[in-house]
Amino acid sequence: MNDVYGLPRRSGRSGPWSVFRPGPRSALPRELSWTPLGPFDNRELAELVARAEAVDDPPYRTTAEETAEYFIDPTYSGVAGRDEDGVMRAFGLVRLRPAEQIYASMTGVVDPDFRKRGIGGALLHWQAERARHLIGAERAGAAPGSSSASAQAHVVTTVLEDDERMMTHLAELGFEPRRWYREVRRPLTEPIPRISLDGFLSIEPWSEERDDAVRRAHNQAFGQGVGAGAVSAEEWGAGRSYFAPQWSFVALDRSGDRARVAGYLLSGRYEQDWDALGWREGYTDMLGVLAEYRSREVAPALLTAAMRAYRRDGMDYAAAGVDSDNPTGAVDLYRALGYTPTRGTILYALDV
Repeated sequence: MNDVYGLPRRSGRSGPWSVFRPGPRSALPRELSWTPLGPFDNRELAELVARAEAVDDPPYRTTAEETAEYFIDPTYSGVAGRDEDGVMRAFGLVRLRPAEQIYASMTGVVDPDFRKRGIGGALLHWQAERARHLIGAERAGAAPGSSSASAQAHVVTTVLEDDERMMTHLAELGFEPRRWYREVRRPLTEPIPRISLDGFLSIEPWSEERDDAVRRAHNQAFGQGVGAGAVSAEEWGAGRSYFAPQWSFVALDRSGDRARVAGYLLSGRYEQDWDALGWREGYTDMLGVLAEYRSREVAPALLTAAMRAYRRDGMDYAAAGVDSDNPTGAVDLYRALGYTPTRGTILYALDV
């Protein structure tokens, strides 16, 4: 059992801190001492995550900078479990992001030396109850008759696809699988195809001046997805510790008086992962194409432009994370360009 769960690792959000006390902890295992979790615990938290990843060997390594992003959602509630020597052995965290719909995400880790003792399952129960409480508080604090007072709400978490015990725990709590996330990878030693775009479409390097137009295009392309909502300028700029502008591109339609964003590809450079992987890779963090351009080869053109940029900088592979609402969908685009699917995760959701 891999007691590691949560939202996909590259999903930082921003906002003012509003910490909720963790609430009753009596149901959590007494072999650990449970205390509230906050930003001041980040060093210990990162060390715990590193110990877990050394055993579970996911295709990445999470840094302290990334775990610090756990605490920048507008509202969160967390708990840490320590052993008799004061070493953090487990944590559970719930983060709330109100939008047109309310999303409460659950993240947690259990130290490999403390697994199979019921700690992971107990933490899941605690988190599910905390998520319900935070959602209830959000609705209660909204103005009567406002959309927030009656907004749909979802508790979400992701699980490694081979973690059957965690899936069983989630099913017992009423969670259902909603989306499938798949890592894909392509060797850059293979020939990279040339993609021809029609009309006034072109692929151009990302620039700071175009970034807000890209954000607006992202909202237009993905505003209705699970876990999605209108991304503010502040949120868009958060979580970019590993953003690689030199590997990022924008598809522009210059048929009118002003260039319009037709699609975009934003890349990340995750050097901390390379030792664990055994190679160097450029990672496609975001790929989006507006609906009216999806039949015009924009996505393949963006991906191949990124491949060439990765290869110029000495990368061995191009990699990406693909998500879909079914176990087999959304990888055809990548397969056609030579990508191979690898390990995946599943997003589970509970509507409340």
